[in-house]
Amino acid sequence: MVELAGIVILGIIAQWVAWRFKLPAILPLILIGLLVGPLATLYTEDGHKLIEPIWNGKKGLFPGESLYYFVSLAISIILFEGGLTLKRSEIRNVGPVITKLITLGSLVTFFGAGLAAHYIFGLSWQVSFLFSALIIVTGPTVITPILRNIPLKKDVSAVLKWEGILIDPIGALAAVLVFEFISVGEGQGYTQTALVEFAKILLFGFTFGFTFAHALTFVIKKNLVPHYLLNVASLSVVLLVFVVSDVFAHESGLLAVVVMGMVMGNTDLPNIKELLYFKESLSILLISILFILLAANIDLSELELIYNWKTAGLFAVIVFVIRPIGVFLSAAGSNLKFNEKLFIGWVGPRGIVAAGIASLFGSKLLAKGEPGAEYITPLVFMIVLGTVLLNATTARFFAKMIGVFLSKSEGILIVGASKVSLLIADYLQKNNRHVVLIDNNRTNVEKAKTLGLEALSANIYSDNLSDNIELNDVGYLMALTGNPDINQFAINRFKSQFGENGSFRLVNADETNDPENNPKEGLFSHTDDFIKLMEAARNYPVVHEISLKGPEHFRGLIKLTKEEDHTIPIFLKTADGDLKIISSFSTETQNITEGSKLVYLGKVFDVDDTSVASPQQD
Repeated sequence: MVELAGIVILGIIAQWVAWRFKLPAILPLILIGLLVGPLATLYTEDGHKLIEPIWNGKKGLFPGESLYYFVSLAISIILFEGGLTLKRSEIRNVGPVITKLITLGSLVTFFGAGLAAHYIFGLSWQVSFLFSALIIVTGPTVITPILRNIPLKKDVSAVLKWEGILIDPIGALAAVLVFEFISVGEGQGYTQTALVEFAKILLFGFTFGFTFAHALTFVIKKNLVPHYLLNVASLSVVLLVFVVSDVFAHESGLLAVVVMGMVMGNTDLPNIKELLYFKESLSILLISILFILLAANIDLSELELIYNWKTAGLFAVIVFVIRPIGVFLSAAGSNLKFNEKLFIGWVGPRGIVAAGIASLFGSKLLAKGEPGAEYITPLVFMIVLGTVLLNATTARFFAKMIGVFLSKSEGILIVGASKVSLLIADYLQKNNRHVVLIDNNRTNVEKAKTLGLEALSANIYSDNLSDNIELNDVGYLMALTGNPDINQFAINRFKSQFGENGSFRLVNADETNDPENNPKEGLFSHTDDFIKLMEAARNYPVVHEISLKGPEHFRGLIKLTKEEDHTIPIFLKTADGDLKIISSFSTETQNITEGSKLVYLGKVFDVDDTSVASPQQD
């Protein structure tokens, strides 16, 4: 009982440490597992592990085959969640570089690492290619924490993010297929009978996954399961698919749940987000337990097995040769610069799926007597720990060294995707500024996307926004919703992360009547709130520019915008094209020279030859 409780407690502590120090959770989880497992034999009085998953094969927390069963069921749930995240539309839209990375890049890793493992360690071709299939996977759980605080160009962070998301189920599928191919050939060679067995695994895995995915989707859409049972019912179906598929064709269960997740993730399922949140929470708990158990289950003799120069050589080949080759081949002919390709090639940490499946498959093959199977688990754990440590400690420095680190974040995050926000975002994008709109109204988000704008469906009260690495180049925050409380919350919550160069919000109705208490984060004008902006956007839905003759001309125009309806200043465009957000309290005029422009929303100014212009009359 103490050991079981200790595993859960240590797992959650490791998750907290990872969050607090912005590390991939797998790093403290595996380190804790090693400390209470094989390394504990070095400092305990009796030379035993503090946590012993299996002891002498029949004792411990999970005697006999119990650990394998638990790991299998846990991995099936984790892989199902990974499959849910894979969207066909995302593969089409992420661009040729990412598409090549998850196809050509995966093939380079598969064959390159397989050859390296075979010739460096002398492993059989079967075991070598199982190892190489396992380390294809990177994964968002290890990429996101590393890149979260490194300001990068949107293209670079997007490539790394989407590679991690898309390659997770693809790498898992490759590993499952290789393992199953090894299993069917064991003892009988790769004969016609073995190939028939392999075909059966593919047939039942794909059939059960596809069929049950559509069946569960039908049940959910027809509301045949009450809402409060929806998540646990879905979990039970995942476990059912895994077990039933495995009964019909041994080792086909993992393939079935991956396929099931992929199919459901690409259907119009109304509760898909809720299902994902539940599976994500469950996966965090399972991962916390799983990796402490798996690391603790490694024996010191297995660590000693890879404590040699061959391991260092294999690691160096995979990280410094194979990964860069895969990236440069995949990015050939793209718009990515050489230093950007170099950085993507440097950052390739292996993740949770690789370590989990390696322990499962390694243990199964070892129990069956497959030559070289004892190397699978420690070698994959070495690659996982080594790449995570390398990238977590050097990614920021390496980004600065090769010149991909953004010294100043010029991206703009707009909270709220109303008509006003769309007009402003469209103008910013046409002036080469990276702008992202967020809104929890899916209709507004879709409308923004149809205009070619980057928009996210997000709730500012959740933590998801902080984890989005594509916002790394954002340095300005503009809260433009019609709710003053949401605007203020956005400023308070995200100004340190997204508003390092400036955080602004619209003034509210009370503040427009009290210019003496003009808020320091006020936006555009202390006389224009959301209602006035919407009226201007509705009556005059165009953003205009007017050339300035100097500071006096600018001040005169600003004064007129406060006297007239439907004319609202938003930006100052300097002579070199740089855009400055106009705040409601700003009196700055030193950047105004000949060639500067006032950017405004609303009525068109009728410019005369004086220093002040008057609005054009209707």
